[in-house]
Formats: sequence, structure tokens, C-alpha cells
Amino acid sequence: MPITIEVILLWIAVLALLSIVSSKLSDRFAVPAFLLFLTIGMLAGSEGLGGIYFDNYRIAKSIGVVALIFIIFSGGLDTTWKTVKPLLLPGLILSTAGVVMTALIVGVCAMGIFKFSLAEGLLLGAIVSSTDVAAVFSVLRLRKISLKGHLKPLLELESGSNDPMAVFLTLGFLGIITRSGSSFLQLLPLFVLDMGIGLLLGYAMSRLCVELVNRIKLEYEGLYPVLTIALVLLTYSLTTLTRGNGFLAVYVLGLMMSREEFVQKRSLIRFHEGMAWLMQITMFLTLGLLVFPSQIVPVVGSGLLIAVILIFLARPLSIFVCLLPFNFRFPEKVMIAWVGLRGAVPVILATFPLLAGIPQAHLIFNVVFFVVVASVLIQGTSIPMVSRLLGVNAPLGARRRYPLEFEQMKGIDASLTDLIVPFDSDAAGKKIADLKIPQKALVVLISRGEKFIVPNGSTVIEGGDVFLVLADEPDIKELQKNLAVLRSDAEQK
Repeated sequence: MPITIEVILLWIAVLALLSIVSSKLSDRFAVPAFLLFLTIGMLAGSEGLGGIYFDNYRIAKSIGVVALIFIIFSGGLDTTWKTVKPLLLPGLILSTAGVVMTALIVGVCAMGIFKFSLAEGLLLGAIVSSTDVAAVFSVLRLRKISLKGHLKPLLELESGSNDPMAVFLTLGFLGIITRSGSSFLQLLPLFVLDMGIGLLLGYAMSRLCVELVNRIKLEYEGLYPVLTIALVLLTYSLTTLTRGNGFLAVYVLGLMMSREEFVQKRSLIRFHEGMAWLMQITMFLTLGLLVFPSQIVPVVGSGLLIAVILIFLARPLSIFVCLLPFNFRFPEKVMIAWVGLRGAVPVILATFPLLAGIPQAHLIFNVVFFVVVASVLIQGTSIPMVSRLLGVNAPLGARRRYPLEFEQMKGIDASLTDLIVPFDSDAAGKKIADLKIPQKALVVLISRGEKFIVPNGSTVIEGGDVFLVLADEPDIKELQKNLAVLRSDAEQK
């Protein structure tokens, strides 16, 4: 069959559908979906059932970079600023010093295992130094568990902000290998420039983006996602062209926008979440096509050794050293160390040496690919068990879905919040009209079991009801306090 645009579109559609359907298998086996996407790509490749020959590393790198831009932005936009703000210092230390320590330990060990030079060993260490916490939380979500206290927001912050550091180190060590006369000391001023420009432009663009989205008043709602796509790409390209870290800039852009109110915020978060999934599928299918399984087999032994060093030595040591100044319990530190899963970023960064044409490039790529798979299989499948053994697991709160939405906008001092009526609340059995509801608060909907009730003054309240309340923060707190008043023992009897 000749290769026409129709044939290409057919393959794209089939592979995308297979990836989406296969994600349901992760429910049963608690394996991150990206590993299934990667497997489908390998099966479609030249050594698989599909027989598609693909070895264009430049295209693969370009697809990976574009995908990471939107994945990292979506991660920042979907982060709750209030939860990560108290953890900024430990999170940033983990995403910078922690990444450097991981790269150094793995790099030194790789020198002995593969007979690499120091720069080549550190290059391998830098490539595998970043984590993919999305894979962690997908496993926890599938097992209906979460993590206690500050663990979840800290891991979100670390994983979202450590990719730029891994990119910087990879490019820096690659430059030392390929450019004669380069030294490790040159990386320090480059780091300040790279990260400084990324932070400044990311923050400046976030202010511009929020102001523009709020003021432009587009006639068609469908143009708002197009507008944010353009702004994200503009942020990355401007930062990169000015010698800054574009990935850091788009993460800061998303994170700073997450704490602001702007037009279509809720729908834009959902759009970019879907965009991130599309990018993940595209990226992992491409990387799967790029892999030749026959070339992975010879590096299984050495790759497993690197994976063990990374999982049991480099990651734990870097976590314990970086968190020394902070008040984290021993089980919490162990859990943070254990959930350092590797994901898409290491495999994408492994294409950089291939394009640079260094002698050890193919070996590095194959080792990195094996380490990522081993990390998911060893750590990913055991996270629920380890969290229970350490006593840091918590029930996963179910997300309630309501048949209406409220878009928070500038100038509206109110939000839509759900409040639970305790079963032994003094409000149970009373009518809405008899309840002390603040004058400016409005109970717009009641969720009772699987049903939704539009309330009026004569609606009788039952224990376990969930009120959907439109009010400002003080009124919400007052109503919550009223609902928390419990009946006396005599009344309950």
C-alpha cells in the first residue's frame, strides 16, 4: 500500500484509539498508562506487528519537546497554589540540589559500569535525574488511595520543577563532551542565566496572560483555548531564544496563572488537561516506535544495575540530604524517595546525545529506556504497598460531579463550595427555612445519594446531604459552623 496522507491518518487514528482503550487496562494492573502507550508504539514499530520503521531522532525530539511544553504547563495550571506555597523551599531544593546529587551519584557509578569518561557518566546521570509524579498519582488513583499531609503537594511541586534542571544538566554535560575547551566551572554562570531568565519571563508572561485573557473579551468561547496555546508557545520560544530555560518558564506560567482568577479558567484547565493527555499519547507512541527491542536486550544487565543504583542509592540519599533542614518524619522521607518514578523526560533527553553524534549515544539511549521501564515496574507497582507499610497512605476522596458550574471571575466575591451535613448534625430534620443561613449565601443544589435536589424553604435536610453553596468565604465558614453543630445525646435517642 502506498504511503499517502490517508494511510498516515489511519495509522494515527488506530494507534490513538488503541492507546485510549488500553488505558483502561491500567485500572486492573495499576500500571501507569504511559507504559501501555509506549508498549503500543513498540508493537507498531519495525520489530513489532505493525512493521513501521522509524529512526528519525530529530523528529522524535521535536515531538517530545512540544509535548513537554504542554504537559509541564498543564501540570502547573492544575496545581493548587495554596497547598504548594508553604512547601516552596523544600520543593525547590529537591528539584535543583536533589537532581544534581542524583546525577552525580549515578554518573560516578556509570563510569565504572560502562567505562565512561566523567562527562559521559554525568550525562547519563543527568538524563535519568528527573521524576514523573504523574505516574505515581495515576497508580495511587487506581488503587483508591492518596498520601497524607504535605507529601502529595511536595511531590507535585518537585516533579513539576525538576524537569528544567535535568534539561539544563543534560545540555551542559553534552556541551562539555562535544566542545573542546569546555569545563564544568562554566555551568555555574550558565545555570544562573538559564534559570533566572526562565523564572523572570515565566512570571512576567503569567501577568500578561491573565490580563490579556480577562480584557480581550472574545466573542467566541472556543477561541480562549487557542489563545492560551499561542501564549504558552510564545512564552517557551521567547525564553529559549533569550538563552533561558523555556520549560521552567512554562511551568512558572501555569503555576502563577493557577492562583489567579480569569475568564474561562475552569474550562481552560480541563482543555489543557485533555491537551496534556493527547501530548502524552503522541510522545510515548513516537518514543515506542523509536525503540528497537533487539537493541535493549544486550543492556538488560547493566541497565538493571543502573536502575538499582538510582532507586536504592541515588534517589534516597539525595532526598535525605536535601530534607535535613526540614521537619519531615523518617517514613515520609522514605516514601518521597520511593516514589521517584522516571517517565517521558529521560527518554526524550536520551535523544539529545543521538543528535549530537557522540560515540556512546546509542548505548545511553537504550540504557535510559530500560531504566525508565524498570523504574515503573519496580517502584510503580509497589507504591500502594509501601505507602501502607510506612503508614502514610490516606483514603482517596471521591470527586463529586454536579450538573452545573460556576465560573469565578474578577469582581465576583463568591465561589461555589460543597458542604457536608454531618449525620448527627442539629440541622438534620429541619427545613431549609429554619436553618441559620447567612443572608448573602445561597444553597443552589443538594446532593443526596445519587440524586440532586433543587432546594426551597420547605426542603427537609437529611444527615449526609451535600450542600452546593454560592457565597463568599466568611459566609461559607459561618454556614459550615452552623452545620457542624451536633445534636445532644437525648435528641439523638
